[in-house]
Amino acid sequence: MGRVLLALWIYLVVAGQAAAGAWLREHGTGFTSATATLYRFNGIVDYKTAVYGEWGVADRWTLGFDVNEQPGLAGHALLFLRYPLADLGSRGRIAVEAGVGGHHWLGAWSPMTKLTLSYGKGLDSRRGHGWFAADAGWERRFGTATEIFKLDFTAGLSTPRSIDPMLQLETAYVSGLPVFWTLTPALLIDAGKGGTWVVGLERKSDLPGTIGLKLGFWRSF
Repeated sequence: MGRVLLALWIYLVVAGQAAAGAWLREHGTGFTSATATLYRFNGIVDYKTAVYGEWGVADRWTLGFDVNEQPGLAGHALLFLRYPLADLGSRGRIAVEAGVGGHHWLGAWSPMTKLTLSYGKGLDSRRGHGWFAADAGWERRFGTATEIFKLDFTAGLSTPRSIDPMLQLETAYVSGLPVFWTLTPALLIDAGKGGTWVVGLERKSDLPGTIGLKLGFWRSF
């Protein structure tokens, strides 16, 4: 039973943010994201939420927060800093991100830490400019014997068109358990004034035959 609960916990809380990566926010600029995912599990319709933000506090430092919640079950809240490691020009860029905060399981909170190494690169295709990001993360969740290793990939277009595609693959591994994955194809819909609506379908390895609906709103300022 403990392994089943752990698998469920990871399934609910490993989701990352497509906005995270190797890019820093310019000094004095910011970004916020709020998403909700509706899904069906064992005949019950439920949801989870995520709130994320970044702020360029200095030329080479980005401060952010990441809050993920499955009501009544599990979640986490993190504060992080991102710093650039290398600018490879047309070959991309590399950054490191360190976060501290807390996580909970059934209302019992414990500390957690997270370290992420990110690679990002702009792309040019026949359909316009886009980007590719890869994020390798390590999480330590105190109160458990659990270390979570994550590898996420995101690719999308960023063009003057009103609607652009995005695809995200998130994976997580815990020793002794199979690799968990989430695949999310989505549409980015221009809302004007720095805003973007996000509409996607979420497919998880732990829910065969089930597809969740992901709705979100991004804003740059």
